[in-house]
Amino acid sequence: VQLQASGGGLVQAGGSLRLSCAASGRTFNIYAMGWFRQAPGKEREFVAAITWSSGSTFYADSVKGRFTISRENAQNTVYLQMNSLKPEDTAVYYCAATPRPFGIRWYRGDVYDYWGQGTQVTVSS
Repeated sequence: VQLQASGGGLVQAGGSLRLSCAASGRTFNIYAMGWFRQAPGKEREFVAAITWSSGSTFYADSVKGRFTISRENAQNTVYLQMNSLKPEDTAVYYCAATPRPFGIRWYRGDVYDYWGQGTQVTVSS
């Protein structure tokens, strides 16, 4: 499975961006896809995830109510709509995919086998 993330950019605080992640290859294997982010000098952190079949969603507390993850199965694409952006949302955002059910571990990077190249999101104050 190959993942291609896009949609990052520079936005003012309070603004919005939508990230996209297109999957190709053995996409029929995908159980779920997620977004993670890594700010300079910080560890990678979970943002959101969605299961491919049922569309169940999971969010980090820091983005609940502001970010929405969705998927379009026919296009093998997952989206991350980010509203009310804050300077602390500045990071490189990575999409990831897993072929296995993750139970309660949706937030752990090590359950995802496939990763995209990352897209930079910068929120100015």
